[in-house]
Amino acid sequence: MSQSTAIAESSPSVHHGFADMLSADDFKSAFRNHPAGVAVITADIGEGPVGLTATSVISVSANPPLVVFSLSSASSSTPTVKRAETVVIHLLGADQIGLAKNFATSGIDRFEDTTLWSRLITGEPYLPTSNAWMRGRIVNQMDAGDSTVVAVQILQVDLPGEQGLTAQASRPLVYHNRTWHSLSETSVVS
Repeated sequence: MSQSTAIAESSPSVHHGFADMLSADDFKSAFRNHPAGVAVITADIGEGPVGLTATSVISVSANPPLVVFSLSSASSSTPTVKRAETVVIHLLGADQIGLAKNFATSGIDRFEDTTLWSRLITGEPYLPTSNAWMRGRIVNQMDAGDSTVVAVQILQVDLPGEQGLTAQASRPLVYHNRTWHSLSETSVVS
């Protein structure tokens, strides 16, 4: 038996049961110190619009353009998003913190204020004031623990520059340690 094998067999942190000992609170604490961009995801399958705030949106491919995000099984919007063919992913800036908070709040009609949203010509609900939005087709879903990972092929993008807003001036909204933050030129470190 090699030394590394012996260490692996004797170390409780290496055996397969280690993940069973990790509490959900410890796992969440680790990610509290990892900032994430804030997005709102909207969909409608003909039963009325739904939306949720997400910090799990990441790009995975430029060719074809693919993003993924996760849906909590606890979210009231999850069943509709899982059945939708298309979604709109809105990338938020600090100026849209009200949207982020609205779509993160449970038990309310997130679309009550009709001045905040409209419909694309294709029917999906969208938030015209977001820094950027992407309409895409759901191409894959995978159950993962108490969440669902959703892969979306992007079909259409509305970029900030088209609204006269440069990427430098967009001040992205970030979530870190249970608090909203803004990135700006003054937050650059080198």
